[in-house]
Amino acid sequence: MRTINLILLSLFLVVLLYAVTWLPSRGDAGAPMHRERSPAGTEVAGTHYIRSAYRDAATPNMVTVTLADYRGFDTLGETLVVLTAGIACFLILRRRS
Repeated sequence: MRTINLILLSLFLVVLLYAVTWLPSRGDAGAPMHRERSPAGTEVAGTHYIRSAYRDAATPNMVTVTLADYRGFDTLGETLVVLTAGIACFLILRRRS
């Protein structure tokens, strides 16, 4: 069983190293993450957030606008998942006298 785990881990490492070779170099201005337009011609979400944050929410902190206004339901869902996991851990690990 240990040999199979080692082989699978080695294969996973090879796949990761192969995938890393296709990543753009660090600081590459032409990397896809730095584009302002998607291949479809629409504005990328990050560009929209940066340009519209203050106008949409009148809050100077862009992180607050992104988490609270643009991604509010998503952030609420993540918070509920963490809360549920915490309650589950509490119920599993509690000791009874």
